Amino acid sequence: MKFSENWLRQHVKTNATRDELAATLTAIGLEVEGIEALGGSLDKVVVAKILSAEKHPEADRLQVCSVDAGTGAPLQIVCGAPNARPGLVAPLAMVGAQIGELTIKAAKLRGVESNGMLCSAKELGLDADASGLLELPADAPVGAPLAEYLGLPDASIELKLTPNRADCFSVRGIAYDVAAACGSEVTAFDATPMPALNDRELAVELDAGAKVPRFVGRVIEGVNARATTPVWMSERLRRSGVRPISFLVDVTQYVMLELGQPMHAFDCDTLTSPIVVRPARAGEQAKLLDGRTVTVDEDFLVVTDSQGGRAARAVALGGIMGGYDTRVTDATRNVFLEAAHWIPSAIIGRGRKLGLHTDAGHRFERGVDPELPRQAIEVATRLIVEVAGGSPGPVTEAVLPEHLSRPAPIQLRRDRLARVLGTTVADAEVGRILRALGLEVEDVENGWMATPSTRRFDLAIEEDLIEEIARIHGYDAIPKTLPGGATRLTVPSETWVDEADVRRQLAARDYLEAVNYAFIDADLLAHWRAQADAVALSNPLSAELGVMRTRLLPGLVAALARNLARQQTRVRLFEIGKSFAADAGNAPRETLRLAGAACGDAFGERWDAKGRTVDFHDLKGDLESVAALAGAELEYRASAEAWGHPGRSADVYRDGVRIGWIGQLHPRLQRQLDLDADVLAWELDLEPLLQRRVPRAAALSKYPSVRRDLAFVVADAVSWAAVADTVRAAAGPALKELRLFDRYRGQGVENGFKSLAMGLILQDESRTLTDRDVEAAVAQVEAAMERSHGARIRA
Repeated sequence: MKFSENWLRQHVKTNATRDELAATLTAIGLEVEGIEALGGSLDKVVVAKILSAEKHPEADRLQVCSVDAGTGAPLQIVCGAPNARPGLVAPLAMVGAQIGELTIKAAKLRGVESNGMLCSAKELGLDADASGLLELPADAPVGAPLAEYLGLPDASIELKLTPNRADCFSVRGIAYDVAAACGSEVTAFDATPMPALNDRELAVELDAGAKVPRFVGRVIEGVNARATTPVWMSERLRRSGVRPISFLVDVTQYVMLELGQPMHAFDCDTLTSPIVVRPARAGEQAKLLDGRTVTVDEDFLVVTDSQGGRAARAVALGGIMGGYDTRVTDATRNVFLEAAHWIPSAIIGRGRKLGLHTDAGHRFERGVDPELPRQAIEVATRLIVEVAGGSPGPVTEAVLPEHLSRPAPIQLRRDRLARVLGTTVADAEVGRILRALGLEVEDVENGWMATPSTRRFDLAIEEDLIEEIARIHGYDAIPKTLPGGATRLTVPSETWVDEADVRRQLAARDYLEAVNYAFIDADLLAHWRAQADAVALSNPLSAELGVMRTRLLPGLVAALARNLARQQTRVRLFEIGKSFAADAGNAPRETLRLAGAACGDAFGERWDAKGRTVDFHDLKGDLESVAALAGAELEYRASAEAWGHPGRSADVYRDGVRIGWIGQLHPRLQRQLDLDADVLAWELDLEPLLQRRVPRAAALSKYPSVRRDLAFVVADAVSWAAVADTVRAAAGPALKELRLFDRYRGQGVENGFKSLAMGLILQDESRTLTDRDVEAAVAQVEAAMERSHGARIRA
């Protein structure tokens, strides 16, 4: 929010200096982002009028001007501005004036005397426009000090407002906070109703229910649309960051900045009664003030008239922007003023869908006082009639009172206030602060009963009032108090691995942690074929962040791709975060997941060994090092995930339950993602990996172990996991360890088969195993392998 300091001081009287005012605003939560001082040194700068302008005899781009500065005799001024012309009223720096670092002196320019300098807005420090002389209204008093005429010195102050302080998107709203902080009062404001001088009106109908509970309009006939915006108004607009356009438009902008109520002015002669406010129809089009024609859907609200049938034509996009065909122009004679209350949920995100950001939409998204529309209409009517003439008709108001929010009284307890703040604030000070902020306050036995004004819809509970007292009383006035009581220590559970340990383990294995948005592009999910159950956002930050992620890998691999595109050939990333899935009728399901991705060399450049590319087993080792933190044993089974490479990816299981996936990305997916290198990755549910069994001490067997090595020939399609399950089940409890030490294909083994050589380590806790015991176990294994997998002992 940007505004003029002098304008604010008109609404609240305070003796605070500019610096003190800025410090006060920041201290009460209205952070001052910048202050631009205006017209601080304009002594001897006056309003002047050019009487004649002749070409300089020695310079094509200079003119010799005769200027009336109110001194009696005209002054001769040499000027190079392209807009210098007879009849122009502009600022003149007299001899002796200080303009920036330049002191104006009488001088000869190319042999012609010049007794002063005609100035641009930039030279005076009033604007960035240096294209020509600052053009003043033709009726500006010649000879008057420019500072006095323009209301200078002044300052343009810009605030950084938090979203909950929508009431401060107006000069008068800020004035209430300043009055409370400075011990002053907000000055009275004249919003006396203007009497109707004719009976012309446009009927208004509300067909949008609670989304638009109030709409106020008024016809003003016989307006001079060519009237010049008064200099005091145009200067306040400029200093608030708004460039004046035309008087009728400037009035609506001025009222919005002063009161906080967005308005719109229609050319009444282009409208057909009745005016209807309704939801837009799917595919409906509207041509807006900026000349664009937009297509909207049922989420938008439109203001329509009855040209071509009742409610047939959209003449404005509700709460965002007016229409092109019904705009006011210099030819406008009859004006229809509109001020409505649009609830935030009906406006939020609508402008962003169309690539629009307007002052009106910005305010309505955050909330506007529902009682302001009629007041704004009256103020705007008075300004128009005073400057542009005209005959106002009666005010037309359509209202749905059952949908207008009414502030409820809030109890503020004295002891609760003292307990939260850690200090006591005098009762008189509490009452003063609340009343200065515009609340109706009633003293009760144990504190106060305060009813907020309709503009402070952010106040709803007792804590809100405590916050108001704290910020206005001053955070620096609240003593620093150490918390009392003993701190309860918690002991980490032995059955749970800390996430920090997982991060440290992966960092130790040369991974870097990535943090990605939980929002993602729906098209990217489609490439991964992971769009099922995706949760669409109703108000996304951008089109590329339109849905919640269903997996971590799409975002993580995108980060890896960005690194590859920047000449990083070896990339290893991991991420811990949540994925989201739609759940019909319920909030989205959230799952904490762990993902990793790697490409490039397995170990980086080394002088002592030949490099090799990272492969499946490297990532498998990294993953199992994480699982080892919880003492977990992982199983791997062939995967059918769409994004995985056939034959180079696996589903990961713990205790027979699938917890994730590991492998190489499918070549098709890598092409779609423009990845030049093979990428290997894994993603798992994290919680199953964090569950740790408590170790139990057990005595080592004092009896010797026995090892038997077996080599089975099995079909290529039989996995080691299936073989290991069969061997363990057949050997029974005596099998303490099973080791695969060789896999062979080649001479002596027929095509389509492989040889798996394994070591069986057998041991009993209560006795020494005999040869008969061992041979029996081996025989059971051989029989089970033949029965389950058609395996035979390799000769």
